Parts: sequence; structure tokens; C-alpha cells
Amino acid sequence: MTSRRWIAAAAALLAAPVLAGCAAGFDANTNKPYAPVEGAALIENGGYGSRGIQIPQAFVLGPDSGAQLAWRGSAPVYLSIINTAGAPDTLQQVSAGSLGAVKLTAPIQLPSQQLVNTGKPTPQIMIEGLSKALRGGESVKLDLTFANAGVVSMDVPVVTRSREYKEYPPAPGATAAPTPTPSATPSAHAESGH
Repeated sequence: MTSRRWIAAAAALLAAPVLAGCAAGFDANTNKPYAPVEGAALIENGGYGSRGIQIPQAFVLGPDSGAQLAWRGSAPVYLSIINTAGAPDTLQQVSAGSLGAVKLTAPIQLPSQQLVNTGKPTPQIMIEGLSKALRGGESVKLDLTFANAGVVSMDVPVVTRSREYKEYPPAPGATAAPTPTPSATPSAHAESGH
């Protein structure tokens, strides 16, 4: 085999992975920005929002990593809601099925075209009397009852109080995460082999 054929064969072998990557096209998942978000958004029938209500972020705040919200305890619910209808609406009631009773401090007013955060300055929605302990990573089905939009249902994740959620106040009665026990380190005498 001549040196030109070796060079051509080597170039073809080296170009194969590059060309295979190009075959994925410009719409490949690897060509899109990725930003993981733990909170859920209201998506119904493939569309964003439902009956004039948009919820770009919803989550139940769980315990710190490694801890749990105790059985019979409480869990705050955080919703960001936009009422895109022409008239004001009101979030009147929230249900979490058999997980516990949901308390609203008061009906939540939703002016038209304004973002309303139900957790600022303090949580306005709380699941009380949890029927099971929560550790984070679970999903809770919430039924939200609006005066005009009616009932909107969505699955909402329970997120641990870590990373971007670390600044939120802890859920009432959350158990503490276990403290790590220090592992024994070998002494200098053992390391030197004496």
C-alpha cells in the first residue's frame, strides 16, 4: 500500500466520528441548551397553561437533603401563577387528595396579566397532616380551584431544600438530616508501615 493510500484510509477513519455527529442535524438534543428545573409547569394537551391560567413553576418544598418531612407534618406549596384571561380570577381552594388537607391563608387574588407568587413573603398554601413522610423526589397531584377558570389539575414535584431552594424557610417540623460520622484516618505510624 502506498503512503497516499495510508493517508486516505487514516483520514477516512478519523473523519467517520465527526461525520456521524453531523448526521444528527441542527435539532439534535446535544445542540440545545439544557437547564434542569425541578419545579413543574402547567402543561395541558401539549399546550402551556389551561383556561387562561399559566403556572410556570410549582413545587412542594420538602426537607433538607437526607432528611424528611414527618408523617402528620406539613409541607409548603409554592406556585407562580399568571392569569392571562382578560378578567381577574381567584385561587379559592387547593386539594392534595389523600396526602393531607390543604390550607390557604386566604383566597389568592390573580389580577389579569400579573405574576403572583404564593410563597412570598411567606407560604400561603400548606399541606397539613401528611399521610406519609416525604423525602423529596416524590410527586403530588394538586387540584387547584379557580373562581373563573374552574379546576386545574397538575402533578407537582416535592423538591429537597438544597441548591436554588436552600434559601426558602424550612418546612415546619422537618427532621434534620443525619450528621455524617467522621471516618477514622490512619495514623502516621500505620502509614509508614512500622
